[in-house]
Amino acid sequence: MDDPRRLALEVLTRIERDEAFANLALASALDRADLDRRDRAFVTDLVYGTTRMRRACDHMVDRFLHDEVEPSVRSVLRMGAYQIHWGGVPAHAAVSATVAVAPRRVRGLCNAVLRRVSENEPNPPTRAIELSYPDWIIETLTADLGEADAVEALRVMNRPAPAVTREDGYHQDRASQLVSEVVADGLTNGAKVVDLCAAPGGKATAMASTGARVLAADRHQRRLNLVRSNAEGLGLDLEVVVADATQPPFRPASFDRVLVDAPCSGLGVLRRRADSRWRVTPDDVTELADLQLSMLIAALPLVASGGMLVYSVCTLTAAETTGVDEQFREATGAVPVGPPTAPWRVNGAGGLLLPQDLDAEGMAVFCYTVT
Repeated sequence: MDDPRRLALEVLTRIERDEAFANLALASALDRADLDRRDRAFVTDLVYGTTRMRRACDHMVDRFLHDEVEPSVRSVLRMGAYQIHWGGVPAHAAVSATVAVAPRRVRGLCNAVLRRVSENEPNPPTRAIELSYPDWIIETLTADLGEADAVEALRVMNRPAPAVTREDGYHQDRASQLVSEVVADGLTNGAKVVDLCAAPGGKATAMASTGARVLAADRHQRRLNLVRSNAEGLGLDLEVVVADATQPPFRPASFDRVLVDAPCSGLGVLRRRADSRWRVTPDDVTELADLQLSMLIAALPLVASGGMLVYSVCTLTAAETTGVDEQFREATGAVPVGPPTAPWRVNGAGGLLLPQDLDAEGMAVFCYTVT
């Protein structure tokens, strides 16, 4: 059997040194590991938990370091600090077992630092360090959501995401399921739907299961292969096509529903994307909002008379939600249907789900009718 802490350390070092994506590096490591179910869960928690709480861990560790350390040593110290203060591991076990997987030449240093970490409380000087996010995320979401809602959302996104399974066996977060329900509401059997950003296929397959004729589009063939595979696994018939959502190659007024589940900053799904908080920048938000607007403008002509265009994003920033909605309506004269009903919160002309609402992803949705 492999040592779970050693495996977690390998993944954390790849994330830190090589800028590997946490989910991909972890999946690759687990695929080749000889671990039972419990140890696999432990490795997952160590990798995701340490990555989420990186800033808070660094604050604890740096108090007892005199010099900068190399990435592999930094990963050891973060992993130890996470176990002690946030991972629920008894301090003596966290220190001894973590030091045992450290490079031999630095075990003395790691032991000394982690013992000091175990003897002291975090006492973070700022909310951003306490919650372990970049300052700009704290500031942006506080301005956009209000302090109480923002802080609670960020706290929830520091916890592991619950596993949710649809009735058909597909694993999909409840918030994403609710977007599909918004799109499918009132559709008759055989109605035509296009999902312009369909990969990996959760929303497209959910809509197809209602009897709608769904066309799943995405820019990348590889991602479309995943959509096709997921549909086949559920016994669903989906048409897939490579297409750019900013220039969709479909006839005008040819769909009863058009879904633009647009690329976004993902600031509503940070519990599942452990390292995204350290990758996304304020400039990304601005650029993505521009992309989202261009997709909506391109999608509107595809909607048949009496049909509906639905815009959704798994983020919480005003720039990518109400900001895009307002610009879109000003540019096109699109008519909003109005906010969806509970559990959605009213969010301008659309609806918003915060992570704390359903212990699910953060999600925003806006609907427009075409007469």
